[in-house]
Amino acid sequence: MRAHTLITAAATPTIEIVRNIADAQLEAPTPCTEYTVRKLVNHLLFWGPWLVGAAVKQSVSLPAESDKDVDLVGPDWAKDLEEQIEHVVAAWSEPAAWEGATGQPEMPAAMVGGMVCDELILHGWDLARATGQEVGWNEEILTFAHQEVSATAKMGRDMGMYGPEVDVPSSASTLDRMLGLSGRDPNWKP
Repeated sequence: MRAHTLITAAATPTIEIVRNIADAQLEAPTPCTEYTVRKLVNHLLFWGPWLVGAAVKQSVSLPAESDKDVDLVGPDWAKDLEEQIEHVVAAWSEPAAWEGATGQPEMPAAMVGGMVCDELILHGWDLARATGQEVGWNEEILTFAHQEVSATAKMGRDMGMYGPEVDVPSSASTLDRMLGLSGRDPNWKP
């Protein structure tokens, strides 16, 4: 399967997770220690337009300096997030999105596309774990995403996007090994 066809496989389970989060769960902690469910939803809403812009090679002005400086979680947050994920999927489903470089900041498009898949899976898992949901992705997207996380984990840690690597046995599932590389404990519970 070519990379541009994998984005849907990364997003579909995450959208299902979002649909099953109750408003009462928005203040629940997540495996990303600096984020509650609400703050993680806000993070995804904040960066979504930039991810679409990166796919179409355009610069996007963000509404604030960081996702911590703005609250985009309104009364229809689940619908808003589902639509935002669908926009990201549509943009990265185009083969041209994965070619060349993104808009500002200019980065290799294939690397950013891989990060998009990783983020959908990692943050989907975060939301599922925080809200008591079971989730799974097919092995093909997990293998691709694990390779992408492996290639960018050091950079992610250097940029503060990932925590220190969590030791996970080599016999663990692909998802658990990916979680460990990204600084997440696959056994995390709220």
